[in-house]
Amino acid sequence: MDSDPARHNKILGSRGNMEEMIPTFATQALTIAGFLAAATLSDATAPPGAPVKSAAVACLTTGDGYLRAKMAGAVDAHVDWPNSGTLCEGEYREKPPGVRLSFQRPSGSAPHLLLVFGLTGVKEGVSAREVRTNLTVIVHGTSRIFGTMGDSRCTVDSLTQRPLVARIYRIEARGFCTQPAHAVRGKGDVLVSTFEFAGPVNFDTEQK
Repeated sequence: MDSDPARHNKILGSRGNMEEMIPTFATQALTIAGFLAAATLSDATAPPGAPVKSAAVACLTTGDGYLRAKMAGAVDAHVDWPNSGTLCEGEYREKPPGVRLSFQRPSGSAPHLLLVFGLTGVKEGVSAREVRTNLTVIVHGTSRIFGTMGDSRCTVDSLTQRPLVARIYRIEARGFCTQPAHAVRGKGDVLVSTFEFAGPVNFDTEQK
């Protein structure tokens, strides 16, 4: 193992802004673990012979969350995820200022994907057009991670916001990518030619 911090930082720098590209997996992991724990507890306390019930997973409590995307290349998929069964999260992002939204299906999807959209310049409660977008595609269960390494290759051409509760908003957006996301390790590209989604963003983490 190379223990030289300077060399390690140089390698990371050559791959782009990793903090921007990859979401906070601790939050994702804890959320999924919570769903699984709830399902296990429910099954354990159910009477013998009773139907087994899984914990409900949904993107938005309002029932109108979704993700749709066309992907080609190293990952060839036509994503069409409805509100039910889709796990989505969103938060304010400081560098660069904007928001980050992530979408995945905890089970039942093949390939098992996590898509993360970093939208530059989006402000609380404000609609927007031509929003520069950073995109990361992660294939769970493998070492495959693809990223645009910045927000110049994808664009959200239309974005609207609707308040839900406190400082949480339903953000709906549609957009496209003109260039592919490149593999972080190894070779391969993924072009997400079009995408559209609706999910929550919590602006409570914004420093004012």
